Amino acid sequence: MNIEQLHKYCLQKPKVEETFPFNQDTLVFKVLGKMFALIPLDKWEAGEGSISLKCDPKYAIELREDYDSIKGAYHMNKTHWNTIYIYKGEVLPELLFKLIDHSYDQVVKGMSKKMQQALKE
Repeated sequence: MNIEQLHKYCLQKPKVEETFPFNQDTLVFKVLGKMFALIPLDKWEAGEGSISLKCDPKYAIELREDYDSIKGAYHMNKTHWNTIYIYKGEVLPELLFKLIDHSYDQVVKGMSKKMQQALKE
C-alpha cells in the first residue's frame, strides 16, 4: 500500500476535499467539512506510513485487540479514532479500504439529514 493509493481512494468518495488545517505535514480528508482521515506525510517520508480514521467505539476496540498495528489515534479522541500503522504490513489493503469506508460512513451518519441529502446531490 502506498500513499498515492490512499490519496486516490479517499478523494473518489462523494463531496471529499483534502486540506491541511493543522500544518503542512498532516493531510486531512473531509466530507462536507468533517474530518474522516488524517495522514501524517512526514511519517510516510520516514518510511512509517499511517492513517488515522474514525471508527465505531466497539469496533475500534475489536480492531485494536485483533491487530497490533491498530492503536488509539494519537492526539485524537481514542474512543472514536484509530491509527493504522500501515508500514508494519499487518493490515491488508482490502481491510484498509474497508476501514476508510467505515470512517467516511461514521462521519456521514453523524451529519444532519440536510447534510446527508447534500451528499446525494
